[in-house]
Amino acid sequence: MDQVLVVVESPAKAKTITKYLGRGYKVRASVGHIRDLPERKLGIDIEKDFKPTYVTVKGKTKIIRELRSEVAKSSTILLATDMDREGEAIAWHLREILNRKTDIPIKRIIFNEITKKALHEALQNPIDVDMKKVDAQQARRILDRLVGYLVSPVLWRIFYKGLSAGRVQSVGLRMLCERENEIRNFTPAEYWTIEGVLETAGNVEFPARLLKVDGKKPELASRDEAESVLSAIKAETLKVTEVREKDKKRNPQPPYITSTLQRDAAGRLGFSAKKTMVIAQQLYEGVELGREGSAGLISYMRTDSTRVSDEAYRQGISFIEQRIGPDTVYRGKRSFKKAKSSQDAHEAIRPTDCFRTPDDIKKHLGRDQLALYTLVWKRFLASLAAPAVYEVKEIDIAAGERFLLRANGRRLKHPGFLAIMQDRQPESDTWIPEIRSGEFLSIRELDKFQHFTEPPARYTEASLIKELEDKGIGRPSTYVSIISIIQSRDYASKEKGTLFPTDLGEKVWQTLDSLFRDVFEVDFTARLETELDKIEETDKEWHDVVRFFFDPLTADLEKVKEKQAELKQLMQEETDETCENCGSKLVKKWSRNGPFLACPGFPECRFTRSVEGEEKIDKECPKCGGTLAYKQGRFGRFIACQNYPECKYTEAATLGIACPRKGCTGEIAEKRTRRGKIFYGCTRYPACNYASWDKPTSQFCPQCKETYLVEKSSKKKGHFLKCPACKSEVTP
Repeated sequence: MDQVLVVVESPAKAKTITKYLGRGYKVRASVGHIRDLPERKLGIDIEKDFKPTYVTVKGKTKIIRELRSEVAKSSTILLATDMDREGEAIAWHLREILNRKTDIPIKRIIFNEITKKALHEALQNPIDVDMKKVDAQQARRILDRLVGYLVSPVLWRIFYKGLSAGRVQSVGLRMLCERENEIRNFTPAEYWTIEGVLETAGNVEFPARLLKVDGKKPELASRDEAESVLSAIKAETLKVTEVREKDKKRNPQPPYITSTLQRDAAGRLGFSAKKTMVIAQQLYEGVELGREGSAGLISYMRTDSTRVSDEAYRQGISFIEQRIGPDTVYRGKRSFKKAKSSQDAHEAIRPTDCFRTPDDIKKHLGRDQLALYTLVWKRFLASLAAPAVYEVKEIDIAAGERFLLRANGRRLKHPGFLAIMQDRQPESDTWIPEIRSGEFLSIRELDKFQHFTEPPARYTEASLIKELEDKGIGRPSTYVSIISIIQSRDYASKEKGTLFPTDLGEKVWQTLDSLFRDVFEVDFTARLETELDKIEETDKEWHDVVRFFFDPLTADLEKVKEKQAELKQLMQEETDETCENCGSKLVKKWSRNGPFLACPGFPECRFTRSVEGEEKIDKECPKCGGTLAYKQGRFGRFIACQNYPECKYTEAATLGIACPRKGCTGEIAEKRTRRGKIFYGCTRYPACNYASWDKPTSQFCPQCKETYLVEKSSKKKGHFLKCPACKSEVTP
């Protein structure tokens, strides 16, 4: 009865902590949540102040039984779950479950990193479960459940059963749809610039551009205007009127918070937000480092604070002085600007030990783990380093009385933090040699260049996370789920790194915007996030926050009830296509297998057909004799009968290439993961598990002749073919 039971969420975390605690402690994992709201009913008594009913999560009965068995052998129970709201809620549920079988003290310990020092400090300072955090998480969970259970059935009646609405995810979908509308409605505007190369009497060349015409920014909207100005400049004498030289400092970025880590990992490493957080979790919970055993490599990865501890600061400064040089250290402790919504409860994401360099541990890490650890390690150290100092030169050149041209040059004088972490796409320096005011110049080449204004770019995962953060939507722990859920529900798709709403996603948002405008408004959702923060930070009552959201939701639901009869027709999109049976204008509808056209006279008239643009196949449906066509579903292209929904025959759409696995009679088909990423797999799955992220071709490898070549591309090599077996490359 003298052991101390420590309960964490994950087995990996349990393994790392066990190494540091040693004898007298038993560390066990709950493997995530052990209780939650029931799956198949609301689980919230609205009449009793939103009282939740919690049930044991499916599959967790055995774990609870094992934990209770360990409780019986223990003198103390310590709940060491993560330090965010979700972790606090897990700790509370564990306490509620384990309290029923014991009078043993149950306390909470928190730590920002899994190191021996951090753990022993936590053990010396046990606390109670923070019920404010628990209430904040409980309010969020209840709000999300209310939306899911009360709004989703409205979508079922309009589209098909299985669709769902999310309180925050729907706002993310809104942003994608509104951006898509901006792009569609964008009208490009033509404009021209004048740029070229000037030359001194000593044959020194440097680039310059037209800066002003008659003291104002040039607005050259046509070729004729640009040509007129260009001719006038060429007719003038060019003279240097002013040369300005100065040193310009550039400060480093702060250490990573959750959102900036996700953005930088996307830009530098090509990681999705979800992949970034999975790998960060591994680095936080512990990685095997040979004889050293399992060690936590980074601090807690769900944070919106750029603050670092004094000890971490001192260690980072010491590393820079010893390994890089005293001149690279910034003398003074920087304070970085915080986001409005920042709770500043945790530290920034940083290495647990700066002296554990990426080179020292690379043999123990996977490629992706090493890449992300290196990013965190460099960013933290760079944030402690001196500014980069550039020598900047700015030259103004007068062309007569009307025109002013400008040349800019810069060169790196002191690298500062750039000695530790380079920019993702470093700019090359362009220095202008010695030149004096009053010097006359000649034109080496000067020309006009046509441009067009660009529409706003589609969101990437990284830029959508930034937008959500800027608008106060979601929190560090929710960004990944927002993006993942939008894609898994087939409301959005990702192509070449950019997100765009699907037809279904746009139609779902139009429906939500029409029927529930109040509850999915951006400012309202942001304010609700602030109210959730107040539950944790002040004495705000969680029931009041839920009611703050539930009242407008109830009002909207009442309006929807009044439209019950016409709800199905409300969002139907009429087309120019005519029903072959009754002559009515066909409407576009959706099913699990994608969009189709149907007669609005259903059930009297049951005519349906595929949407225009689907490619018909010269092959009869083996089930009903109808025509088959290619269709696009949520998991990729497939073949289906055009008599759907009366005939539900489908088959896989293949590339016409036999599966390369020996003995397999299947073919290769294009498929999609639940998150919308395209891959290629065998039609005989699960009997054959062949799969490839790269598109196979019908061309065999000329070297090993063992398998198909696959399509590849890179910025450096362009498009090429590669053998996945022997790695040989072929130019197509």
